[in-house]
Amino acid sequence: MSKKNPEYDFKWCPGCGDFGVRRAIEMAMQQWMVKTEIPVEQNVVVAGIGCSGNTVHLLEGQQPYGFHGIHGRSLPLAMGVKMGNPDLNVLVVAGDGDFLSIGGEHIAPQAARNLDVCVVIMDNGVYGLTKGQSSPTTELGTITSSTPFGKIETPVHPLNLFMTLGVSFVASSFSSKVKEMADLILQGMEHPGFAIVHVNSPCTTYNDTYSILKGDPKNNIAPLVYDIPAEHDSADRDAAFALVQADGIPLGLVYKDPDSSSFEQRLAGTMTNVKARTTDDIFNALVI
Repeated sequence: MSKKNPEYDFKWCPGCGDFGVRRAIEMAMQQWMVKTEIPVEQNVVVAGIGCSGNTVHLLEGQQPYGFHGIHGRSLPLAMGVKMGNPDLNVLVVAGDGDFLSIGGEHIAPQAARNLDVCVVIMDNGVYGLTKGQSSPTTELGTITSSTPFGKIETPVHPLNLFMTLGVSFVASSFSSKVKEMADLILQGMEHPGFAIVHVNSPCTTYNDTYSILKGDPKNNIAPLVYDIPAEHDSADRDAAFALVQADGIPLGLVYKDPDSSSFEQRLAGTMTNVKARTTDDIFNALVI
């Protein structure tokens, strides 16, 4: 069972993949603080609504500040935090329902801005917090509490979506691969720009897809997840597109823009240009 915080009572179901994600985030933040020598007060975790949001209240000693916002609005909130203090290390935690449904319209603008935050998505293919309704990543035909005769919408393919929208850092993981996930999250925090680490995190209560994702040789179930080949060039955008459009779910670093410049870096350059302009320049611009 989950550990209880005396100031915040909640439960995660036994066996929930989010426990592995939580541990990976803790490990990544520990490594981040050692490498950068920044104090713990420089870390902020922002969450929307969903089982993933409990992560804000669970991290032990890695971040003293957390903002548990409203459903689907984790990215606008994260941008507000980052603009208020660009020196903060901002980590967003979200679920597939929170991030890819009501929050889906915020992904493209932040990808275009290349906001310097790292997003960790816990995808269980269902709305776990609200008792098992279908989510954007629920497979076609799946029977859930909201689709008793099978889901009729085509599922969203997150990695393909992120690449299409121009996210500058895209990684994929599985909740049981804690060490590998921690390394990807650390790389996402170090990346100068918008980073997304998408984690398949099965829901043991409403959508236990572990055997399907990992495979079950005894029952002739081939695995859907596989490690990205060592020869994959994560700096090659075309190679990344080919990877996410193929069958199965690749695990590892999918894409990292080698020429990425963050929104904060771009903004600083703009401010320098603004300050360099003379009063006459500004007047002439207004007249024109």
